[in-house]
Amino acid sequence: MNQFDIVQIIALVGWLILAVGAFASYGLSWKTSLRHMLIWAVIITGLMLLVSAIQ
Repeated sequence: MNQFDIVQIIALVGWLILAVGAFASYGLSWKTSLRHMLIWAVIITGLMLLVSAIQ
């Protein structure tokens, strides 16, 4: 692990904190949040499978 790996980890943690803060500002319930997360996971997985099938 070099110095650039440490900087990348710190940056990723910072982005995660920023994303969680932005998501929390919407004030959605846990049930709605989980449903949205699963919907996006299905969409992204489907697109990845489509792209890999085309290639």
